[in-house]
Amino acid sequence: MKFSILIANYNNGKFFKDCYDSIIAQEYTDWEVVIIDDRSTDDSVEIIKKIIGGDKRFVLYENDANYGVGVTKAKLIEDATGDVCGYLDPDDIIRPKALKSAVEVLKNKKDVVLTYSRLAKCDQNLNILSEFKSARQVPNGQDTFFNFPIQIAPFVAFRRDVYLKGKKINPELKIAEDQDLYFKMYEVGKVHFINQTDYLYRAHAGGISQNDNKAKSYSYYARSIWEAMQRRNLKQINGKQIPQSYSDPQEIFDLLEYQNKIPFRIRKKITIFLQKLFS
Repeated sequence: MKFSILIANYNNGKFFKDCYDSIIAQEYTDWEVVIIDDRSTDDSVEIIKKIIGGDKRFVLYENDANYGVGVTKAKLIEDATGDVCGYLDPDDIIRPKALKSAVEVLKNKKDVVLTYSRLAKCDQNLNILSEFKSARQVPNGQDTFFNFPIQIAPFVAFRRDVYLKGKKINPELKIAEDQDLYFKMYEVGKVHFINQTDYLYRAHAGGISQNDNKAKSYSYYARSIWEAMQRRNLKQINGKQIPQSYSDPQEIFDLLEYQNKIPFRIRKKITIFLQKLFS
């Protein structure tokens, strides 16, 4: 089972050596790396080319214009040749067991289409600041699941053939394209949580959550939720009407506020327990 590590780069070449080293250190060895540079304005392409050298497991493509993350990440899947795909940002790293753990689940559980583990937030030098404690198994097969609050997060691996047969990433999304992917994979199969920290996320001045993109991500995330509601033919949620068109992100998140409350969380835990018991 070949694993395609997918890297969308824009002006992050200066961090790529750490990313590269973490890939080379993987315990699972049947992998390829597909990189697309989204028209960086720095020397990223030259840095990446120098690091990967003549290693044929790495393939580097360059966009002819800056298309954005939605277009670039969708194209990465198309360009990959592996059975399983997983995104890795060029400024982040994965731990040695990341690929192996995901592949083991996907080999043994044929109904699972996506796996996810836990990430840790790090400083610019990859010293761990905090772990993402909200990551845990979510209930499968529920029309009202929208990863709210967020529980599915990197490191995420998914079956490429299942993705290609279904709905694709919305190329119009500039941020939150990962949520769009999670929703679409969730709709066609089971997702499985691997209880270990595999992904180290580097916080730095140029990162998405450190600049003005953070506010935009809120809107794109809400849009992904609304589009999922439409695909699932939902008219109401928790007794409230779902808008026929998307305009206000807060309106979408207000619909889901009940999922933060204790009664819903208790029901969810019971559902997850029963699904584990009878799986």
